[in-house]
Amino acid sequence: MNNLFQNSIWFVVLVIIQVLFFNNINLFGYINPLFYIIFIFYYPLKKEKISLLFFSFFLGLCIDFFSDTGGINAAATLFIAYIRLPILSAILRKSEFDYQLFNIRAISFGKSIWYIITLTFIHHLIVFGLDYFSFNEFWNIISKTFITSIFTVSLILLAIILFTKRR
Repeated sequence: MNNLFQNSIWFVVLVIIQVLFFNNINLFGYINPLFYIIFIFYYPLKKEKISLLFFSFFLGLCIDFFSDTGGINAAATLFIAYIRLPILSAILRKSEFDYQLFNIRAISFGKSIWYIITLTFIHHLIVFGLDYFSFNEFWNIISKTFITSIFTVSLILLAIILFTKRR
């Protein structure tokens, strides 16, 4: 019950931070960080995948509701929640980590960056691909994905360094 309560609190806090703060950041008319996906990075691996998928979909749906984006974030968060474990397994090579003791700060800095960059880029590519939804906007999708991913990853890494304990 404690983990469910703690995950619910983080869920609500991230939605509030994203909606009230990060959705109002629009650097150079182009960059809008999608910080809320840090929830998926920190969701415990030992939990059932169904609960992760449910929380991720609901998180994206909440962001869509407050941002008026029509399900784009829900689709993107659901997809990265679904592929999170295979991506992590590919980066860490299964023998290097234990699901029960996984902590993003416990693995090497380079591997944690690749994990975060990969999932963030995929998430942003889906969000902007569905937002523009046109092959004529291909370069806009790629450039916005790349630039926003850099900014989002920087914010997530800063938050991880500042607010988590090293194990």
